Amino acid sequence: MKLSARVKNVTASLTLAITAKAKKMRQEGIDVIDFGSGEPDFDTPDKIKDAAIKAIHDGLTKYTPASGTDALKKAICDKFQRDNNLSYRPSQIIVSCGAKHSIYNIIQAICDSGDEIIIPAPYWLSYPEMVNLAQGTPVFIDTDEKSGFKISADQLREAITKKTKALILNSPSNPTGSIYSIAELKDIAEEAVKNNILVISDEIYEKIIFNDRKYASMASINKEVFKNTIVVNGVSKSFAMTGWRIGYIASCADEIITAIKNLQSHSTSNPASISQAAALEAMSGNDSSVRDMVREFERRRDYIVRRVNSVNGLSCLKPEGAFYIFCKIEKKGLTGIKLSERLLEEALVAVIPGEPFGSNRHIRLSFATSMDNIHNGMDRIEKWFGAN
Repeated sequence: MKLSARVKNVTASLTLAITAKAKKMRQEGIDVIDFGSGEPDFDTPDKIKDAAIKAIHDGLTKYTPASGTDALKKAICDKFQRDNNLSYRPSQIIVSCGAKHSIYNIIQAICDSGDEIIIPAPYWLSYPEMVNLAQGTPVFIDTDEKSGFKISADQLREAITKKTKALILNSPSNPTGSIYSIAELKDIAEEAVKNNILVISDEIYEKIIFNDRKYASMASINKEVFKNTIVVNGVSKSFAMTGWRIGYIASCADEIITAIKNLQSHSTSNPASISQAAALEAMSGNDSSVRDMVREFERRRDYIVRRVNSVNGLSCLKPEGAFYIFCKIEKKGLTGIKLSERLLEEALVAVIPGEPFGSNRHIRLSFATSMDNIHNGMDRIEKWFGAN
């Protein structure tokens, strides 16, 4: 059977593939330490689980509107006002089956064949695949440790062409943990508005930031960029709800919201009703569980950064948010894929190679695992580099 041109070149997520391989090895009795996970190792808070159970007992098990329940969309609007000083109406919100689904819907709605979507590199590995599926063209802007893995307004200006449709901005970033400052966002916003391009602001790690840093959404920078920005967020990372699959979109552009709503109504229909009830509880404004989780992530971050930078053959910046370390491979002759393969087979440590994120000179380590695992895993990595 001949596959469509759209899907035949789509590759599987290497993050999920390596995590699955490590899990299989552990099931076979092999003592693998996994630094590959892209989800918090904390459980969903009890109050959220209780809300889902109550929804089941209350019979909230039917279809909802395709764009989400009115109650959840109102809670999302309240969150934007409370946390970001952004004013949206419920009609400007679409709830989807995870932030990944939200971004997929956006790109399908705005991208025609040949349209260019600018993506800072390193990038989350699904961005270019989504653009390719929409028959668009990913345009990468390279960054490195010197820039803190962040693009400048000058770089953006040079990358924009007549075919440019949008910029994807992920802050805090997966895989680097970098966060754009207000000043940096202002400069980028000026270029986006001047050239009338959309900004897809992926803010899924918004609440996982360290050192008491204040977060700024691109949409909050000024009224002009607010009109050009589509904000993406969700409950997966902040509330340890990856399996519940609830993300959301906010935009004041009615035509974009209508297009995405129509698209979703013919693909997934509504997100799961029970998950929406759970997300409603998560969005209630009580973030004590989030703060506790972030404090623990910060403790782990400080430890793993010290350990990585003590290994002769690796180095890394201290991430400002999310729960990843993007490690530069200083040892010659090793690519990210080769190092990942050898660490898994020879040191029984699972890491993610940098190639799917746009760099063959890096690996990604997640510290969304216990401190014991981080300690023992870094011991194994240090021992491996000492022997090779």
